[in-house]
Amino acid sequence: NEPQIIQLPKFLDERGNLSFVEQFTHIPFEIKRTYWLYDVPGGECRGGHAYWENQELIIALSGSFDVLLDDGKEKKTFHLNRSYYGLYVPKGLWREMENFSTNSLALVLSSTKYDESDYIYEYDEFVKLKQDGKI
Repeated sequence: NEPQIIQLPKFLDERGNLSFVEQFTHIPFEIKRTYWLYDVPGGECRGGHAYWENQELIIALSGSFDVLLDDGKEKKTFHLNRSYYGLYVPKGLWREMENFSTNSLALVLSSTKYDESDYIYEYDEFVKLKQDGKI
């Protein structure tokens, strides 16, 4: 359950390339929700929260952006810029998305349906929960 870049299948064809993702084959969860981020203005940051239960796979379908993951002690930045790479984000990590290029498109596959109570929005609360072993 560590964050990691997952290389997705890709089929190269002169007519255009194809990639895909399958639940339990490429990612360790059932897909319950799919959403995408687009038209993010330059300099803006998305995310800025953690989840109690939700896991995600984040894919840069177009353009590029950075995903900052924080476990309360260590921060890692992942640069996504290929549509055949996905970043697996396990539950219990703080995540932020930034440095969106022009016309970037981020696809997010989630293991849970939207549930506001699954979100941890305050960073200081997140760090305390991690220190106390509650997440």
